[in-house]
Amino acid sequence: MITIDPKEIPTPKLHGYLLGSVSPRPICFASTVDKDGNVNLSPYSFFNVFSANPPVMIFSPARRVRDNTTKHTLENVLETKEVVINIVSYEMVQQMSLSSTEYPKGVNEFVKAGFTEIPSEVVKPPRVKEAPVQFECKVNDVISLGEHGGAGNLVICEVVKLHLDETILDENGRVDPLKIDTVARMGGNWYSRAKAGLFEVEKPLRTLGVGVDALPEAIRFSKVLTGNDLGMLANVEELPEGIGPDVNPSEEKQKNAQQLLLQGDVEGAWNILTQ
Repeated sequence: MITIDPKEIPTPKLHGYLLGSVSPRPICFASTVDKDGNVNLSPYSFFNVFSANPPVMIFSPARRVRDNTTKHTLENVLETKEVVINIVSYEMVQQMSLSSTEYPKGVNEFVKAGFTEIPSEVVKPPRVKEAPVQFECKVNDVISLGEHGGAGNLVICEVVKLHLDETILDENGRVDPLKIDTVARMGGNWYSRAKAGLFEVEKPLRTLGVGVDALPEAIRFSKVLTGNDLGMLANVEELPEGIGPDVNPSEEKQKNAQQLLLQGDVEGAWNILTQ
């Protein structure tokens, strides 16, 4: 048994121990707007539900460990006191991961990750249409837990409206865990799928994916490739040579590329699509 004093090890190492040990963690996929109406969308795994009456959820956008800066989500909720918490299913996990890369302020992650904005009924931030459940929330309070890199900020949210996709409900109207098919965060690149166990999603930490909006139309609006497929193809620093707006791979090529994506081979998939 190793015994550690948290004050005696570097924060990144402590961070890794915490995230690897306290898992799996549900994911808060938070959509917010700033005071000028610019939309932001980002996932957080320091998250859970804490009360049913009133319905209260809490998530924590921590200060960045490497440079002690704050997330756009935190800045937005401090300005507007509103957020939509979208629940992440397996079908959208790759796009969700793509949205977590650090695009500049003002860039809409709905667009970069290929999600669909739909208006909320009570709050200003839009909902993620692809999410099986969406919670419109008013922010009751934000509690800072520190001023150094890695410090959390508890965003205490009261649910004022919730939206559920009817297809995730069982015959008694309850949420079916197999149908909702949620994912949760582990340590490193690891995730857990509620009905199927562990899997990995590679995420660049210091680079930005080109985004789904940069993909050729024939790929972006493919009837073969899924949202997860598009999320993986768009999570590259630049499009492969030879990929232009007129690229139109056959359905067979798309299916072959899809099989490679299922194996995590993004480069191989792009090679097929560019042939």
